[in-house]
Amino acid sequence: MPEYQVLLFYKYIDIDAPEELAVRVRELASELGLTGRVIVAQEGINATLEGKVEDTEVFVESFLADERFADVQVKRSAGTGKSFPNLKVKVRDEIVGTGFSQEEADPRVSTAPRISPEELRSWYEEDKDFVVIDMRNNYEFASGHFKNAVEPGISSSRHLPLVVDKLASLKEKKVVTVCTGGVRCEKMAAYLLHKGFKDVQQLDGGIHSYMEKYPGKDFLGTLYTFDQRLTMDFGGEREVIGKCRRCGAASEAYADCAEQSCHLHFIACVDCRDENGDVYCSEACAAELVL
Repeated sequence: MPEYQVLLFYKYIDIDAPEELAVRVRELASELGLTGRVIVAQEGINATLEGKVEDTEVFVESFLADERFADVQVKRSAGTGKSFPNLKVKVRDEIVGTGFSQEEADPRVSTAPRISPEELRSWYEEDKDFVVIDMRNNYEFASGHFKNAVEPGISSSRHLPLVVDKLASLKEKKVVTVCTGGVRCEKMAAYLLHKGFKDVQQLDGGIHSYMEKYPGKDFLGTLYTFDQRLTMDFGGEREVIGKCRRCGAASEAYADCAEQSCHLHFIACVDCRDENGDVYCSEACAAELVL
């Protein structure tokens, strides 16, 4: 059993006093020595926390004792004790930065129905006619994604309205939205329904829940994480599908462009890095030119 554990959870729910909830979560997490990121807004809470297993379980027990969050699905994965440098609890306008208006997408009011990992697995086995739309950022998609998944080509959740017209051919198809833990694809599924998509479902618990139950099945590669682990391997037989941006070699190692004005996040193999581990995303950046 690992010594450390990472918790991932969210819920869209009306919160009348987000500042008060943020204080309570911060105090509890601090008392237990947890690190990570928590966002609280009037529309809900979104959190990723790490700590020793016993401390994270105390947090879960206390947090779920609040009847507002008793039904929250908490995802657990092995931690390193170094996944986050500190604890940050913020109050924001949204728990996912989409910029959507409440009329465009408000999961508290209406969202797409959920499909379980078990049902999605059966769809793959039956070769059912459906399309997975991956609502994560393009650099997350690069190291791992579902078979035949559609990548909208966004580098931020706020960019979905800029590319939604490119997805128009899927409006009459059976669509499943996916993301890491569910929080993004829930709101984005609601947005697709608002834009006229007819048959939209969201993967319950996100890719994380699917890979826990079916490691090495249907999801190709590895799962990107927004912490110092960067990727998460759930086991099972799988191939490395990530490719080094510079040479095209198979890799799942991420880097930030060494050109400070660029700082692009991308996959870069060991052979393409210098002795300090630095790498440029392009020859232009290596020449200190901004693309």
